Amino acid sequence: MIKKLRLPVFLVILAVFLSACGGNNSSEEESENQDSNEDNNKQEEMRSFETAKGNVDIPVKPKRIVTDYYGGELLSVGANVVGAEPTAFDNPFISDLLKDATDVGYPLNEEKVLSLKPDLIVVMYDDNYEALSKIAPTIHIPYGTTSDVEETVKLFGDITGKPDQAEAFLTDFHKKGEEGRKKLEGVIEPDETFGIYELTNKGELWTFGDNSGRGGQALYNALKLKMPEKNSEGESTKQLSLEVLPDYAADYMFLTTYDPENEGTALQDLKDSAIWKNLQAHKQDQIFYNDFDIFYRYDPIAVKEQIDLFVEMIIERKENQ
Repeated sequence: MIKKLRLPVFLVILAVFLSACGGNNSSEEESENQDSNEDNNKQEEMRSFETAKGNVDIPVKPKRIVTDYYGGELLSVGANVVGAEPTAFDNPFISDLLKDATDVGYPLNEEKVLSLKPDLIVVMYDDNYEALSKIAPTIHIPYGTTSDVEETVKLFGDITGKPDQAEAFLTDFHKKGEEGRKKLEGVIEPDETFGIYELTNKGELWTFGDNSGRGGQALYNALKLKMPEKNSEGESTKQLSLEVLPDYAADYMFLTTYDPENEGTALQDLKDSAIWKNLQAHKQDQIFYNDFDIFYRYDPIAVKEQIDLFVEMIIERKENQ
C-alpha cells in the first residue's frame, strides 16, 4: 500500500517544482521585456528644437548623426557621426575620428543617408532639406549662426544632449589658450601686431579677422594677440589691392594660399613684388606661409589645435633669428 502511494506523491512534488521554475522563468522574461521596452522608450524620447526652418522634434539623445559641414562641431562634444560630406575626411584634425564614418557626398546622397539609419541629420545648407527630413529629423543651421567656439560648442552640446561634454571641451580649450599665452610671454612684445592674409590662385589678396577661419579664433580669441588697427575696422574679411597692403600689414603676418591646382604662380608673383619685399615683416623674417588645408578649418577641434601651431611657429622663428 505504501509503495503504491509513493509514485503519485512524487509526481505532485515534481509538478509543483516545475511550476515554480516555470513561474520564475516567466517572471524573468516579463522583466526582460519590460526593461527592453523601457530602453526603446528612452531611445525614442523626443523634444522640440527651434531651427531656421521652425520647430523640429529631435531625439533627446541622438545616437546616429549624419551631417554635411558640421562634422568637427559634432565631434567636439563626443557625438556619434556616422556620415559626413567628402571634405570632412580631409580635415587633418578630425580624420581619425571619422574612420568609421561614411562619405555621404554633397549634396548629401539620400540613398547613402538612408542606409546609415540616422536618428538625426544636421545640415549647414538646405539643398535637399525636405527629402532628408523624410529620412530622419533634420536640423538646418545656416553658416554664421554662431560667432565663436564658445557659442558653437554650447549649441552642439544642446543639439546632441551633451552639455557636460561641451563644458569639458570649453574648459580644455580655455586652458590651452592660457598655456599658449604664458609660453609667448617674453617672446613677443605686448604692442606687436599679428595679421592673417590669404592669396588666391587668381592673385586676389584678402585679410581675415577673428571668425572667418584661417586661424583667426586661435590667434585673436584664444591667444588674445593684437590685430592691426586697420584690419579690425568694418568687416572681418576684406579684399585688398597689393598697393594698400602696407596699410594692413602687421609685425607678424600669416599667409595661406588657395591654389587647388598647385600652380604656385600667384604666390611667386607676390613674393617677387617690391611691395611684399619692402614690408617690415618680410625684412624681419616674420612672415609665415601656412598650409591652406590646416588653417582653413574653423571647427572647434581645429581651432583648439591651431593654438599650439601658432605658438610653436612663433617661438621657433624667434629662436632662429
